[in-house]
Amino acid sequence: MIGFDWSGLMIGTLAGGALGALFFAGLAWGMKVALRRPNPVAILLPSAAVRIAALLAGGWVIAAWLGVAGALGFALAFLGLRFILVARIRARMANEAG
Repeated sequence: MIGFDWSGLMIGTLAGGALGALFFAGLAWGMKVALRRPNPVAILLPSAAVRIAALLAGGWVIAAWLGVAGALGFALAFLGLRFILVARIRARMANEAG
């Protein structure tokens, strides 16, 4: 039977959740700052580049350190957090509109 690295999955999940939270906090902050400026692209592009680079670097480190199980946990945590946040934002927007 092939073994599975459950501890790697858990550590990857924790890292993915933490970096995902930072990613989306940076997105929220960048949007608030950019929408107050006359040229929002000057804020949004560098902000996106930094956030994406940090997320990819974190995923690369986790994958190199923990292998496939860690990378899987990292990706699942990030995607799960994304789905939860999008659902909450859509529900809030529906309540405000209706």
